[in-house]
Amino acid sequence: MLGRTRAFSGFSVDDTEAARRFYGETLGLEVTDLGGGMLRLELAGGGQVLVYPKPDHQPATYTILNFPVVDLAAAMAELRGRGVEFERYDVPGLQTDADGLAEGEGPRIAWFKDPAGNILSMLEED
Repeated sequence: MLGRTRAFSGFSVDDTEAARRFYGETLGLEVTDLGGGMLRLELAGGGQVLVYPKPDHQPATYTILNFPVVDLAAAMAELRGRGVEFERYDVPGLQTDADGLAEGEGPRIAWFKDPAGNILSMLEED
């Protein structure tokens, strides 16, 4: 029944104006104001994500968006230049280097957070 609908995901933030600036200006996504504090992020390939305000917002404890890039080091350098800080992890099964880069099984990957504390990643595609 729903297999042919244009489904989309969504996540909450505590400050939609900060989210608009971060996703639009820092990450370079097209951001549309839907009214009522809601935003729509336009992703390459036609995907869309709803960003909605939530007064008791709690940051997601998992990666909400993954951005594949061709050159991870270059993408990280560009985002650092725009003020993004990369997360560092040192837990069993997940270690990043001093720059926030994880290498090993799977693609090279780096995580960062939006102003609401939600986790995003960039991963290097072949």
